[in-house]
Amino acid sequence: MKNKKHLIALDLDGTLLTDEKTITNKSKQVLQKAREAGHIVVIATGRPHRASLDYYEELNLNTPMINFNGAYLHHPSDSKWEVLHSPLPIRTAKAIIQTCYDLNVRNLMAEVIGDIYIDQYDKELLDIFHIDREENPIRVGSLKNQLNDDPTSLIIYPEEEQVEQLRQNLTRDHAAVIEHRNWGAPWNMIEIVRKGMNKGVALDRLATYFQIDSEHVMAFGDEDNDLEMIEYAGVGVAMGNAITPLKEVAKYETRTNQADGVAVFIEDYLQLK
Repeated sequence: MKNKKHLIALDLDGTLLTDEKTITNKSKQVLQKAREAGHIVVIATGRPHRASLDYYEELNLNTPMINFNGAYLHHPSDSKWEVLHSPLPIRTAKAIIQTCYDLNVRNLMAEVIGDIYIDQYDKELLDIFHIDREENPIRVGSLKNQLNDDPTSLIIYPEEEQVEQLRQNLTRDHAAVIEHRNWGAPWNMIEIVRKGMNKGVALDRLATYFQIDSEHVMAFGDEDNDLEMIEYAGVGVAMGNAITPLKEVAKYETRTNQADGVAVFIEDYLQLK
């Protein structure tokens, strides 16, 4: 039943956003039409809260938001909404940090919801993660000494040739407590969150909250951190620019993020024209 109320979950980078990190007018118009027709629109991203809020506000959303690939589920415009924060155990984080020191990786970064810890100051890293030093509390210095709270996420910034060994070490030593993803070129970063945290788990919680069955959950994505969400959704949609494994689990495929893939699919599938 395509006219029944749907929960629409949108990844940002490579999905809703163009390569220039903007939302097109067509996307804004179609998402507004979908909301006016009674559908619910949410953002589901690996980005932290601070790097997603501008897009949330640009779309005039008033729904919960999934950040850090599901490790942080909250409502930006309703402080009474129950926050779900599932950080990594600090002990595990410190063990991973030591492994990175032993391998002499390029840099490390940890986030505790809104607090940012960077092992070595690196302007490129701040730019990649949309970190404004004037707006965000940043602590620079040895993560092993500075980090005292369970981190929401841990980012490893290795040399390209270190990625495979690091991921093997993480799986061998910490598979019971962590999930890790590789960003791929050009940065080859490894992002780590607590085991069992992914966009699919968070989206299931939202579907329960909104009383929508998974058959009427529509999700869009392009990378491996979208796999569980796309698999979970009754209407799981891979972007035209998505990685092959995602296209293999998706039930549908749409145009690329450069060709309004999200808007075109929603408009057609939900008969909003």
